Amino acid sequence: MSILVNKRTKVLVQGITGMQASFHVKRSMAVGTQIVAGVSPQRGGTKYGGVPVFNTVKEAVDATGASASVMFVPARFVKDAVKEAVEAELSVAVTIAYGVPIRDMLEIKAMLKGSKTILIGPNTPGIITPGEACLGIFPENIHRPGNIGVISRSSTLTYEAVLETDRAGCGQSTVIGLGDDIIVGTDFVELLKRFHQDEKTKAIVLLGKLGGTFEEAAAECYQRLPNKKPVISYVAGTAVPFDYKMGYAGDIITRGRITAEDKKQAMRRSGIIVVDSINEIHQRLQALNLNSQ
Repeated sequence: MSILVNKRTKVLVQGITGMQASFHVKRSMAVGTQIVAGVSPQRGGTKYGGVPVFNTVKEAVDATGASASVMFVPARFVKDAVKEAVEAELSVAVTIAYGVPIRDMLEIKAMLKGSKTILIGPNTPGIITPGEACLGIFPENIHRPGNIGVISRSSTLTYEAVLETDRAGCGQSTVIGLGDDIIVGTDFVELLKRFHQDEKTKAIVLLGKLGGTFEEAAAECYQRLPNKKPVISYVAGTAVPFDYKMGYAGDIITRGRITAEDKKQAMRRSGIIVVDSINEIHQRLQALNLNSQ
C-alpha cells in the first residue's frame, strides 16, 4: 500500500508541452507512472510524447478518468491551474513551481477548503511511491520500495532522508515534499494521519525546519493519535541564529520566538523521536527492527 498515489493512479500533466515537463514526464513514465493525459491550452487534439493532449483539465478527466495532476506551469499560472484541478475534483495535485505569490497562495488555500483536492507544494519535489508512481522531479534512482513514510519541508533534505532509509535497509512506502514555502497546500498533520492509516507504513521520517509552526502542529496531532507508529524527526536550523535576513516570514512574524530547539522540544514532548543529526536517522530506524515485523 501507499498514500495518495500508486500504480493504479491515472495522472494528467498540466503544462505538458513545456521543456521541464517533457524531461520529467519521460522519467516518471519509465518508473511506471500511469500518465494518461496532458493539458495545454490551444494544443487539444494533439499528442505529446505519445500522450494525448487536451485544452482543459475537465476535458482530460472526462476522456481518461485521471484522478491526479502534476503541474509544470510557471508560478504566475499556478492559481489558475489549481482552480482547474479543484473544479475537476481531482484527488491529488502537485505543483513544482517556485515563487508563487503569497496572495495567490491565500486564494488557493480558500479554493482547497472543502474541496476533494489535496495540493502538494508549491516549491516541492513532489510525491513518489517507489516503483509505482512519481509526480514530480525526484531522482528516482535513490528510491526503494519499503515501509517508511517520509514527509519533508526541505526539498534537498528529502533526498537525504531517503538515503537514510535505504541505509537502514527499509526503503520507502511514499515520499512527500510539503514544499519549501511558508504557505503550502498540505501540512504535516494531514499526512501523518494518512500514514497512520496505511498498513504498509511501519514508521515515519519527518523533516522540519525554521519558519512557521508546522512542527508544533505535527506534535499536537501525533500526541492525539491512537496506536501511534514511530516517528523520527530532524529539524534543520538548530545551529543557525535567528536573523531577519534569512527571510523566513514565520520567524519574522514571531520575532524569532519559535526556534528550531522549540520545535524539537514540542515534538519530544509528544513522543516523537528527535535526532540532532540527519545521519542518525538510519541508526534509529535499525533500532526499531522494523524488517522483522
